[in-house]
Amino acid sequence: MKLEYKPRFIKAYKKLTKDKQKAVTAAVDQLLEDPTLGIQKKGDLSHIFVYKFRYQRQEYLIGYTYDPETMTLVAVGVHENFYRDLKR
Repeated sequence: MKLEYKPRFIKAYKKLTKDKQKAVTAAVDQLLEDPTLGIQKKGDLSHIFVYKFRYQRQEYLIGYTYDPETMTLVAVGVHENFYRDLKR
């Protein structure tokens, strides 16, 4: 499966510490193996899937879309304001 990154994801990923980046990379690897791990959102964000994982007692979310050939990573971050920022 081909992996693509939106600018919002890249910007947020670069701001994370090296340890958090490794945790996000591990979560993305799991998503590449099984893209159905995430939950499809409803309403305005119905085209987005969100995968939640914990790192050091904090919940992080990865927003993505996928089809059989391509997975596009849209955003990554903590739960606070995650969905609000995705709507923009």
